[in-house]
Amino acid sequence: MSSGPLLIVLSGPSGVGKDSILLRLQELGYPFHYTVTATTRPLRPGEVDGKDYYFVTEAWFERELARHGLLEHACVYGRHYGVPKAPVVTALAAGTDVILRTNVDGARSIRALAPGEVLIFVMPPSLEQLEDRLRRRQTDSDGDIDRRLSEVRAELGALDQFDYAVVNEEGGLDACVSTIAAIVQAEKCRVSRPPVGLA
Repeated sequence: MSSGPLLIVLSGPSGVGKDSILLRLQELGYPFHYTVTATTRPLRPGEVDGKDYYFVTEAWFERELARHGLLEHACVYGRHYGVPKAPVVTALAAGTDVILRTNVDGARSIRALAPGEVLIFVMPPSLEQLEDRLRRRQTDSDGDIDRRLSEVRAELGALDQFDYAVVNEEGGLDACVSTIAAIVQAEKCRVSRPPVGLA
């Protein structure tokens, strides 16, 4: 059977519930290393630095890019996002499964950098329901939401680049989380799975 820890990448459109999925996995006690993404965007009401994101300066981000200190990075809606690499490498070396969230471009970057990862695409039930979720969050302008929905259509076109697709139904968070947990268990039972090629 396969051995070694997993690098699980959750991706999907903005507003599809990736953060809620990760929070629920933590609440249920799943023993992953949960990465924290660094971003140059401003902190939103209710967010905690170091827990929801590392809220960093442009200068910090540029320094980490220059020293190859980010596992993946992207500019999304004019803001920089990236996953610090060192904590991921440390967790994998300790034998701990790692789970992280990223956008579709970030998932592509990780696949190129770390063969052996598991890419899971979290899908909205429909574009209409996703638009409603985005508007209810009240964190973006109408123009930003229109831009995000346009991007969603492009992201859905990348579905065939992922290993799994999971729909996060409205009111179905626990079912979505259970499906992701089942995917992780199935991957651990695979007869042959390449180790995560990240160092």
